[in-house]
Amino acid sequence: QVQLVESGGGLVQAGGSLRLSCAASGRTFSRYAMGWFRQAPGKEREFVATISWSGGNRYYADSVKGRFTISRDNAKNTVYLQMNSLKPEDTAVYYCAASGAAGIHYDEYDYDYWGQGTQVTVSS
Repeated sequence: QVQLVESGGGLVQAGGSLRLSCAASGRTFSRYAMGWFRQAPGKEREFVATISWSGGNRYYADSVKGRFTISRDNAKNTVYLQMNSLKPEDTAVYYCAASGAAGIHYDEYDYDYWGQGTQVTVSS
């Protein structure tokens, strides 16, 4: 069982930056691929970024590529999402998720555990 708690969300102006953190419980964090997803009001949840258990492989949605960076610190049981050059369309609730399957994953159905989410609001 893995419990995930996101933090770091907030209100920021367009062009600004935020860093989201996701702290995981349990001693097997390093065995899980991790992902970030987001859900804007009235829209379906969408993939943002994913990272393999070792951190060696990463994959991003086209909409955030070059602006967002996913990373992890297995010693701290934490995964991060550095978000730069934020746009109003990045406004959403951001969720982290853990997948026990090998590799990296951009399909939410590949993920076994989810956090409660953290709100990110980007003003124009």
